[in-house]
Amino acid sequence: MSPVFPMLTVLTMFYYMCLRRRARTATRGDMMSSHRTIVSNSRTSPLNAEVVQYAKEVVDFSSHYGSENSMSYTMWNLAGVPNVFPSSGDFTQTAVFRTYGTWWDQCPSASLPFRRTPSSFQSQDYVELTFEQQVYPTAVHVLETYHPGAVIRILACSANPYSPNPPAEVRWETLWSERPTKVNASQARQFKPRIKQINFPTNLIRLEVNSSLLDYYTELDAVVLHGTKDKPLLSLKTALVDMNDLEDDDYEEKDGCEMDALNKKFSSATLGDGPSNGYFDKLPYELIQLILNHLSLPDLCRLAQTCRLLHQHCCDPLQYIHLNLQPYWAKLDDTSLEFLQARCALVQWLNLSWTGNRGFISVSGFSRFLKVCGSELVRLELSCSHFLNDACLEVISEMCPNLQDLNLSSCDKLPPQAFGHIAKLRSLKRLILYRTKVEIEDYDVIASMIGAKCKSLRTLDLWRCKNITENGIAELASGCALLEELDLGWCPTLQSSTGCFARLARQLPNLQKLFLTANRSVCDTDIEELASNCTRLQQLDILGTRMVSPASLRKLLESCKDLSLLDVSFCSQIDNRAVLELNASFPKVFIKKSFTQ
Repeated sequence: MSPVFPMLTVLTMFYYMCLRRRARTATRGDMMSSHRTIVSNSRTSPLNAEVVQYAKEVVDFSSHYGSENSMSYTMWNLAGVPNVFPSSGDFTQTAVFRTYGTWWDQCPSASLPFRRTPSSFQSQDYVELTFEQQVYPTAVHVLETYHPGAVIRILACSANPYSPNPPAEVRWETLWSERPTKVNASQARQFKPRIKQINFPTNLIRLEVNSSLLDYYTELDAVVLHGTKDKPLLSLKTALVDMNDLEDDDYEEKDGCEMDALNKKFSSATLGDGPSNGYFDKLPYELIQLILNHLSLPDLCRLAQTCRLLHQHCCDPLQYIHLNLQPYWAKLDDTSLEFLQARCALVQWLNLSWTGNRGFISVSGFSRFLKVCGSELVRLELSCSHFLNDACLEVISEMCPNLQDLNLSSCDKLPPQAFGHIAKLRSLKRLILYRTKVEIEDYDVIASMIGAKCKSLRTLDLWRCKNITENGIAELASGCALLEELDLGWCPTLQSSTGCFARLARQLPNLQKLFLTANRSVCDTDIEELASNCTRLQQLDILGTRMVSPASLRKLLESCKDLSLLDVSFCSQIDNRAVLELNASFPKVFIKKSFTQ
């Protein structure tokens, strides 16, 4: 037999597996029915009446615009009946995520993306909601009051958060999903996607969002769950498979990302010695490795089962230098980490964000993995990883001596004393502690210490630091002359009358991003100082100031040629006419203006 035939057989089998897997998919319920193999039609008997309920509680989320001790712009506003809907506009009683647009990805401090991240995984934030009664979902409605269109995925969980007994198994099922799309309207709407039926009742719903295409923050008011107490009867009908719908984007499907099953197959598959590996035997080892770099992690696991040669390549630790497990958060557990462990001795970038919650990953499982795979780690993403405790941070500090980048954002269950272990990480260059329980009583002392000890600091986010004053800012600016990004949004104790913002502009000429959000004291003098001294400025947020005129903004735009974002929302002196005139003169700058309703 010609040596080409085994290779063709392998590729044909691989394509058939993808086609067969795709043909079984039944997600993205808002798509045309001709794109699905199975279409579900529920038949509800009169005795099985529909239950309609608003969210009872918000139990988890990745970020929000508001502060932890307030209700304004926080995720907790999603619980209960609507506060605002059907009104449109910017209201503090709604739920707002931390970011929008692409501006955060364009900052100097933005993290580089992980390789081998599925193109289908587009979620940036999430919120989880519980409801009073478990039902079989028939509809999920999201009440959006401002800049709708961020929701891209809705999931249901089999676990009942109010049950006194922990479940033997926790399953997440996608009810609906789609790629981010632009909604060319900012008005309120009731979003009613067509959801898939599932075979278990639920009272735990998760929304995942992507705000990258939005012109401003999306605002959500309430979530309504429709469902029946009894399991609906399903009638199944077969539709044609659309060849244009064979894209590998359903990363959550059963045989796609059930990481434990895949890794078991990866570990235990019996591979025969075929007569030849076709032309693969003739390819250089490095070239095959380069080709395999384009496969997703589940596909890499599947390919490992085809022949010994590809098994060897798929097990090579060089394939796992970047390991992004966030897209598989719904399936990843201790068993998954155990089977990946042998192949991750050289891993340098590891993303475990959103993983391990509700007992999926244990402290011991995480610790075992890092003891084997932590020595080369440079970057570790652990956002919203609620399994973390004091012992986990101790293991990180001991097993990851080369760690430079650590993200613990929204790990709000970590006790304050756990953060002491971070001091042992001598190579650390980037640390994110957003929405953690770090106890800081005097931010001026912290700013002074940063100014004295961190002379090479490039980025500092002091968002909503309630008690930092002009004294702390002065120490910071004098010691950290290389700062490129500084976020002082919602710091109410800073007042322009003390000269703190003017001094910042004079002492930090390298500033590229400056957020002074909701500081009503920012004035023309501050803007003119920025125009004179910070000519590299790219992003400026002065939302809410009452003392900045169009004339000073024009000076800033003329001086700062790289400026791309200027947020003047709710600036009382900047009306629509002024914005239009500035836009006409500086068309490359995105000038954001919103008005109080």
